[in-house]
Amino acid sequence: MCGFAGFLSSSSLESVSATQEVLASMAAAIRHRGPDSEGIWTDGLEGIALGHRRLAIVDLSPAGAQPMHSASGRYVITYNGEIYNHQSLRDRLTRNGASPAWRGQSDTETLLACFDEWGIENSIEQCTGMFSFAVWDRSTASLTLGRDRLGEKPVYYGWQGAGRSTVFLFGSELKALRAHPQFNAPISREALCLYLRHSNVPGHHSIYEGIYKLPPAGLLTISRSRPQASPRMYWSGAAIASSGASLPIVLGDNELVDKLEDVLSTAVRAQMVADVPLGAFLSGGIDSSVIVSLMQAQSPRPIRTFSIGFNETDYSEAHYARAVAKHLGTQHIELYVTPEQAMAVIAQLPEIYDEPFADSSQIPTFLVSQLARQHVTVSLSGDGGDELFGGYNRYLLTTALWPRIRSLPLRVRNSIAFLLTRLSPATLSTLSQLLPGKRRWHNVGEKLHKGSAVLGSSSLTELYCNLTSAWPDPSILLAGNTNTTCDTTEFSQGLGNLTNAEMMMAMDMLSYLPDDVLCKLDRAAMATSLETRAPFLDHKVVEFAWQLPMHSKIRRENERLVSKWVLRQVLYKHVPRSLVDRPKMGFSVPIDDWLRGPLRSWAEELLDARRLEREGFFNVPTIRQKWDEHLSGRRNWHTQLWTVLMFQAWLQYQNAPND
Repeated sequence: MCGFAGFLSSSSLESVSATQEVLASMAAAIRHRGPDSEGIWTDGLEGIALGHRRLAIVDLSPAGAQPMHSASGRYVITYNGEIYNHQSLRDRLTRNGASPAWRGQSDTETLLACFDEWGIENSIEQCTGMFSFAVWDRSTASLTLGRDRLGEKPVYYGWQGAGRSTVFLFGSELKALRAHPQFNAPISREALCLYLRHSNVPGHHSIYEGIYKLPPAGLLTISRSRPQASPRMYWSGAAIASSGASLPIVLGDNELVDKLEDVLSTAVRAQMVADVPLGAFLSGGIDSSVIVSLMQAQSPRPIRTFSIGFNETDYSEAHYARAVAKHLGTQHIELYVTPEQAMAVIAQLPEIYDEPFADSSQIPTFLVSQLARQHVTVSLSGDGGDELFGGYNRYLLTTALWPRIRSLPLRVRNSIAFLLTRLSPATLSTLSQLLPGKRRWHNVGEKLHKGSAVLGSSSLTELYCNLTSAWPDPSILLAGNTNTTCDTTEFSQGLGNLTNAEMMMAMDMLSYLPDDVLCKLDRAAMATSLETRAPFLDHKVVEFAWQLPMHSKIRRENERLVSKWVLRQVLYKHVPRSLVDRPKMGFSVPIDDWLRGPLRSWAEELLDARRLEREGFFNVPTIRQKWDEHLSGRRNWHTQLWTVLMFQAWLQYQNAPND
């Protein structure tokens, strides 16, 4: 795992020393992604500069250093990630008489040899892995950026400057681009609006105007003669979902379980290859427990597993993780975190995430990464299991209730929703105490208020937006006019013949997974110089998962809907059902209570009315109203307020003077 940065100038680079100084500054900004070594390469005549920070994982020798030239000399690459099947690709090249005189064992050298033989796009189509890269083709004087299929590794890009000073900047994180003297991009109001809805800056957007993220499975090629090019896709998650669901595998339950275990075991085995210490995150939930079970089944010695816990039992799964680890015989390491330790992370979040990001599980994700990095350099995770196997509660809600809700006239549903929102969550929760004990829900008032948005949904896509939005209508927060449409067409195109739940799963895989889950994991882990790998996101696992019939993912058992049924059956072959069967629990922290207590003064400073007026982004009365309601306990607005607070904290970080 590494980080890279660079630029392509519209004119030749006049000063080698000045160019190298700028490039070194860009690379230094992402040193945390690669603390082991630094490399730079420039071609002044062509105006290209590539920088690299290395975290050595496979082939720790200097033979793995980057930027690296292909054997032919045609390609120069700076690359971040792992190609898990690189040894089999080497073997193919050798059998075909196309292998160079290998200098080392790195997957970077393998990738370049494939480029020499098959070209860039054909090579990437044959790679299994997670990656982003920038490769300079010396024969065509063109630059190609690339990103893995599911979006595990990031790459940002965009033109800055004017005239002869115009440069195309690119890098693994925005802070690398900001280190270039020509960077001067204003904050994008459109991106801010999207961020407030999604709690992340989604899709191809970045928080800056004119700076973009390459989409998952994207390739972008530019040159001086063709400076404005659009990304092209070498793999389509939407097509995989649609075709797989249309022609599901026809096998018995036992055969499906066995086949899934084989496919997952192969992916896990490939991702356990490393020349450095390796372990796994273990929350005690279904997904991480499956990955750890398959790792331990293929390891001759106890693997190292990591979890963190909180003394607040409503937020901690550490005791479940400990029980699973004990049964499997892993070398388990856990850390119970105090509220003070967790809150101390908040000050680092703007720098870690580099643009506004408001999934509060970013805090425990950083803490467990920090714990793991004290013992290993690589950690496997269970990310992707929910999206592929139907794990989120919204899929169960859609399966069980949406057909019934949709049958009611919309005007009737809107009337019910209106009545629900007239009563405060506290009042609704009090009224629920009149119900028999088994019909009482935890935090029922908040759930009914969220349910009002579901009732008012006119379509499945609107339902999805309402269920996944922090602020369903961000316009109430923003100063000025900003487009606030919840546009799902960017990631729903090409989806057909899917059930309601499958449609939501596909949209999550194409949007929520890369924009939230994988962004959170990448930034948190790389801030500690830890490489993370996600076996569920091996594209062969993804393709197989979409061929599984829906009834193998969500099915009714004992009068209740069970999520991830087939994945659970794989796990039960390794871990007793009693250790893992329980309601789904998020990886969260008590932000709602903290904002009313120890974080109150921090939040008050960021939400100060005069400050908000001066900065000019928000509708101040609305923000202050939500804050006052939260402090009084009349409403729990912590999810919504966290988006505003994380933007404010990021804005303060961005505007801070450089040391």
